[in-house]
Amino acid sequence: MMLDDVRPVNAETEALAALLHLGKRARQARDRAELGFILVNETHGLAPYRQAALWLDGRVHALSGVVSVEANIPYVQWLEAIFRHLDRTQSRESPRSIEAGDLPADGAAQWGEWLPPEALWLPLPSSGKAPDGALLLARNHPWTLAEVDLVAEWAAIWGHAWALHQRTGLWRRHSGSGDERQSETVRGRLSRWARSWKLWAVAAAFCSLFLPVKLTVLAPAELVPLAPSIVRSPLDGVIDSIAVTPGQRVKANDPLFTFDRTSIAGKLLIAEKALDTVRTEYRQRAQQALFDEQSKSHLAVLQGQVAEKSVEVDYLRSLESRSIVTAPRDGIALFDDPTEWIGRPLVTGERVMMVADEKQVEVEAWLAPANAVPLPSGAPVTLYLNADPLQPLSASLHYIAHEAVRRPDGHYAYRVRATLMGEPQTARTGLKGTAKLEGERVPLVYWALRRPFADARAWLGL
Repeated sequence: MMLDDVRPVNAETEALAALLHLGKRARQARDRAELGFILVNETHGLAPYRQAALWLDGRVHALSGVVSVEANIPYVQWLEAIFRHLDRTQSRESPRSIEAGDLPADGAAQWGEWLPPEALWLPLPSSGKAPDGALLLARNHPWTLAEVDLVAEWAAIWGHAWALHQRTGLWRRHSGSGDERQSETVRGRLSRWARSWKLWAVAAAFCSLFLPVKLTVLAPAELVPLAPSIVRSPLDGVIDSIAVTPGQRVKANDPLFTFDRTSIAGKLLIAEKALDTVRTEYRQRAQQALFDEQSKSHLAVLQGQVAEKSVEVDYLRSLESRSIVTAPRDGIALFDDPTEWIGRPLVTGERVMMVADEKQVEVEAWLAPANAVPLPSGAPVTLYLNADPLQPLSASLHYIAHEAVRRPDGHYAYRVRATLMGEPQTARTGLKGTAKLEGERVPLVYWALRRPFADARAWLGL
């Protein structure tokens, strides 16, 4: 063939070549484990994906990227539940794209932790000796029709290879040379040794150190008002009386507390007298101005004085009206002991109390710097109230302070806020407890040794 006859290879040609290569690999597979490994790992050559899982005879048979499947890990148990649900609800005639919305609520809630958003459900043929199961491929972008058809054809080829091996019972073995027979003997000895319970126990203990677990920390917490109305001092003065008690339910415009109006009343009386005097003088000058040109020149000055005194009187009257502070909304009044406020001098803007809805609450926790692990927005938070520890409240993290502040007990901590999920009946302002904050998944060995290792570093100064 001349070089001029060479044609460029397009995408369809590459796909068909990959399909032929996979069919060859399936025919040359030695055993079922290798055949399953080819399906979940080498299918990537036909259509890119991030994760793949093979479900056969009611259990997860193979996973992409791993040699063997641990049946007791949370990921495999979640996958088996999802496969059983899809096997009951989805058609076994053709592939279909699957999303979190196609799953029950408990399975859909954990989809984002285990799989990318776009998945392909591919039932395997179940006639004759072919396997009864399905293949699940997941990635970040949607599946195209061409990719689905190509993967479906490969699944049919794979199922035929599986059925052929099952029927004949002949797995491809390499025999003939002495070196190869010796290799088979060595592999047999190693297999018998691997079945020893001591080896399995050590291997299981070692593998368990790398099991993924949620990194959790504990922090003291309480329920605080959600979006409360802050009642501040509208003027400089001294509180004369408080009309409510802590925790009392109030309605909008109900009086909360009153300032001492003695000083304001005195200033208002003096200002009103001064205003009357200026007005009287203005009227006298106005009458004299009819006959005296010099009196007419003083009218503009007196008119300005009248305006000035009027403004002062209006200001003092507004202060007197603001000396009675009312509730800005319906709710309960939250403040300290009333006896500590009576007679206390306040400046304008100083916080006195809050008015909030006792049922609209959120979780406020104080995270110690030693427990400041990475916590993404929306991380799960569980609050165990001291008053009812058997009914924990679920919440979602929405705020964590970037700087630690000093607490009344002298320790520093980061303020954490979390939004309660639903409307729990037992939640009300002021209840205290312990919050469990869940971070990202880490190996079990890191979860167990994180605090001892940090304490050792602090003690050794490393």
